[in-house]
Amino acid sequence: MIVSRRQKLIIILLLTYWPALFVLAHIPIPQLVRKADVSDKNLHFIAYLILVFLLWFAFSPDRKVSGRRVAVWLVFAAGICYGVLDELLQGVVAGRSCDVMDFVADLTGVITGLIIFTFFTFWPALLIVTGITVFALTNLARVSLAELMPAANVAFHLSAYAFFAALWIQNINLFSSIRAPKIKWLIVASVLPLCFLAAVKFFSVAAGRDFRWQDVVIAAAGILAVVVATYLFAFVRCRRIETSADA
Repeated sequence: MIVSRRQKLIIILLLTYWPALFVLAHIPIPQLVRKADVSDKNLHFIAYLILVFLLWFAFSPDRKVSGRRVAVWLVFAAGICYGVLDELLQGVVAGRSCDVMDFVADLTGVITGLIIFTFFTFWPALLIVTGITVFALTNLARVSLAELMPAANVAFHLSAYAFFAALWIQNINLFSSIRAPKIKWLIVASVLPLCFLAAVKFFSVAAGRDFRWQDVVIAAAGILAVVVATYLFAFVRCRRIETSADA
């Protein structure tokens, strides 16, 4: 069986992520997490959503989920068995406990992932999983990250929304006939990431969290930096091709 470069990368990420997830889940809860008053159910959901994403696309990097394939049931079983083992082991870690509702959150993450991957292939699925993760990480803490870790807050808003924009551009390039460096492409590439940012912040305000213009500006800067850089790169490449053709 030929293993593609993408599949190799996914496997490497899986082999890095899964052990890291195990370690983080089986150490005493860091004081910073306690101060942030983080919803652990959201953390469990996100952790298993990402885990099942890596598991499925490590098995089938180019295919949607199908109930007729053995791989989907292996992924489902792996997620469930690990969730049970995870909770049982947490029962012996100081400051942690075996919680049925945590397992329900794990199970929800696994099932949600498999449902998403039933309808979407790798790149759209990665965009959706990233959006869910960014949304949840923005809203899972009841105490503002900017108060606890200002530098980490800046890095998160800049990198997370830039990555989301890059994924959206990848999907445009794969599934749309619109190509850079057209102005229409520039608009399409910008609108969804900026609307996503607005939706996340609107939900934060509706949920009673503090609204920080600084975070919006940083996130928007990350989005626009990726969009503009991609547009300019395409523009320069087109100019070079035209120059070569004229020569």
